[in-house]
Amino acid sequence: MPVMNLLVAFNGSDASIAALRYAASLANRRGAHVTAVLAHAAHEVIDRRSRWIPEEARKLLADANSEIVAEVTRQFEDLRPALGLGDALDFRDETGRVDTLLSEGARYYDMLIVGARAETDDAHVTHHPDRIALQSGRPVIVVPAGYDAGAQHSHAALAWDGGRAAARALSDSLRLLEAEGRVSVLTVGKRTTRPISDLMTHLDRHGVEAVHENFPATHSVAQTLLSYCERNDPSLLVLGAYEHSKFREDFLGGVTGEVLDKIRIPVLLSH
Repeated sequence: MPVMNLLVAFNGSDASIAALRYAASLANRRGAHVTAVLAHAAHEVIDRRSRWIPEEARKLLADANSEIVAEVTRQFEDLRPALGLGDALDFRDETGRVDTLLSEGARYYDMLIVGARAETDDAHVTHHPDRIALQSGRPVIVVPAGYDAGAQHSHAALAWDGGRAAARALSDSLRLLEAEGRVSVLTVGKRTTRPISDLMTHLDRHGVEAVHENFPATHSVAQTLLSYCERNDPSLLVLGAYEHSKFREDFLGGVTGEVLDKIRIPVLLSH
């Protein structure tokens, strides 16, 4: 099944601009449609409905919300002509819990494309790509700020440990890789009892040129993946998100968070 219907999160940040351009590049190559959504939360520091809050204060909060939405909308419209999508590009804004809006909205699209999160993002419109990948049931491509190499999936790196999340990520990425891709399957130490040749045969039957590279477990998995991507500059890293629980990864540190914090290329996350 081809990739035909894309959702992209746009909040005006540098990373979301990179994500929008990436989505447009992918859509133009495949004749797909892009819907850009500005998901934004109402300010929740105080309850605006409380009787003790003066009307003037409630109006200030509402005006602040409106100004943020209006500014991001202007940014989007300034970018629209250069994207080259014409009628195949829609924009809308939605109010609610940002991660929930994007997670639930993504279920009606082939995939969600988002910008990497930065500490400088406005809390009113910020999102958490790792949480969205965990909750949405759809692949999420996370694009770092400043990335502008388009969506040519000529060489993908697949992080493989034989687990459920890695298998889901592989399945979700095949639609991107079948037409033009080659894949480097990356394993670290001994990760599974099944022979890697089964995976290589699977990729070959999908018309994907694949090679296997195994690395010793002398460094962490995240460090190994980041180092490989620095040296070889693949166009995409395919990663199963949170093979262990997110609580465990948050508490002990994990591959998903470290990779997203440091990587300079797009990452496809699935769970």
